[in-house]
Amino acid sequence: MERESMEFDVVIVGGGPAGLSAAIKLRQLSMEADIDISVCVLEKGSEIGAHILSGNVFEPHALEELFPDWKEKGAPLNTPVKSENFYFLTEASEIAFPNFLLPKQLHNKGNYIISLGNLCRWLAEQAEALGVEVYPGFAAAEVLYHEDGSVKGVATGDMGIGRDGTPKPTHEPGMELHAKYTLFAEGVRGSLTKTLFEKFDLRENCDPQSFGIGIKEIWELDPSQHREGHVFHTAGWPMDIKTYGGSFVYHLENNQAYVGYVVALDYENPYLSPYDEFQRFKSHPMMKEMLKGGKRIAYGARAINEGGLQSVPELVFPGGAIVGCSAGFVNVPKIKGSHTAMKTGMMAAEAIMAEFKENAETPAKVLETYPKLFKDSWVYKELYEVRNSRPAFRWGLLAGTLYTGISLKLFGGREPWTFKIHDDHSALKKAKDCKKIEYPKYDGVYTFDKPSSVFLSATNHEEDQPVHLTLKDDTVPVRINYNEYAGPEQRFCPAGVYEYLTDDDGSNPRLQINAQNCVHCKTCDIKDPTQNINWVVPEGAGGPNYPNM
Repeated sequence: MERESMEFDVVIVGGGPAGLSAAIKLRQLSMEADIDISVCVLEKGSEIGAHILSGNVFEPHALEELFPDWKEKGAPLNTPVKSENFYFLTEASEIAFPNFLLPKQLHNKGNYIISLGNLCRWLAEQAEALGVEVYPGFAAAEVLYHEDGSVKGVATGDMGIGRDGTPKPTHEPGMELHAKYTLFAEGVRGSLTKTLFEKFDLRENCDPQSFGIGIKEIWELDPSQHREGHVFHTAGWPMDIKTYGGSFVYHLENNQAYVGYVVALDYENPYLSPYDEFQRFKSHPMMKEMLKGGKRIAYGARAINEGGLQSVPELVFPGGAIVGCSAGFVNVPKIKGSHTAMKTGMMAAEAIMAEFKENAETPAKVLETYPKLFKDSWVYKELYEVRNSRPAFRWGLLAGTLYTGISLKLFGGREPWTFKIHDDHSALKKAKDCKKIEYPKYDGVYTFDKPSSVFLSATNHEEDQPVHLTLKDDTVPVRINYNEYAGPEQRFCPAGVYEYLTDDDGSNPRLQINAQNCVHCKTCDIKDPTQNINWVVPEGAGGPNYPNM
């Protein structure tokens, strides 16, 4: 069956903050210039916001530029930050770090505790009101190219394909979407963006990207423990001092709190489980006091860019550009990336508009203005100031904290050197060289197993479809990962997707992939020591269905 096609001026892959901001800005500019630009946004989630997960203390800088009247328009920024603390934890106690000693990047005055998913839902409403066509439930599965090698658009994946690869009676071929420009706003470790990096050598002149995994729960707290607008972060226990990571706890409205943990994916010990580090964190006396009498109501996980400025790739190629977390604009010390993602989408829109003003029929293939706008923007300035903060933690928690404090507090990030970033998967050591970590049993009150957590994420995939967690070599999991690294997939996945089975006597190990559980965090694609796992999109609408993450 042949695929049908649709023509647009601009196709945007991803309905997150970057993609929606790009779409809105494009329509705003086109209406001002009286040049009609057709814009389409594709989103693989079942609805806008279904796959969006972030902390999230939101800095409204970019939103104010996009909609100066966002308050009047009803943007869902309901809980301003009123107080904040930073703690260093030991196993039994906490030490408060004086706020006045913290760099300005760690202060949250003027920011809001929000659901980024709900903000994206609101942005989608604004986009549609401006004439943007928004299509949730359609996963872009393939990049299309012209004969000259430039990007032509994307194709959505076929629907109704059985696990064995044969069409089912419900089979429908994917749709081709052609455009003068295609923007890739897939978020962290985008499956199509990865292919663009390779085809156009976009990462040739930058460091590897570095990542963390963020795991998050929403709790309904006992009203006596709730402090609306309160924010705190912790470092230290339960992590060892060589591994970068820490917690976030944000008290929003309605007696709810976001409780989460981030573990950098350059950790060394294959026995480490980010999921279990998070569960153990909640057993700290301070956390048990806060969560006592409360109820966990939601769960999710997502990878986070941590490389910073030196890991940002070339942003443009013939026929398109990369925006938002697909490129990696997170300000790590600030623990924020939504505002920078939105701004990069807006800058790409400005670059496209400039080309349409020059020649609406055949605009230039390459958006050369976009990288220039980025270099002159406040996003670049933010990332330049903090470029050495994350890599300084290779020396450990204490040295990294000291360096970051000196760099940001005393020098404003203006030191005349830039540290290198290293990839995450190669940091993992062999199991024989590491100590096994014994995690406590889950109590079902504060700590929970993976199946019950995945249930709260409302994750669903059509069972009879090709497994979207693909292996380049089926022999590698047992031959290398299991035998040399003790099967780290079982531990770095926060959803129980990877499971090693053996016979009753412990022989004949084999990997079972429970793709139905996948919450689309992309951690496996990043941390697999052999880089044998390649995450590709499942059928559209598959994955988690986060209500208000």
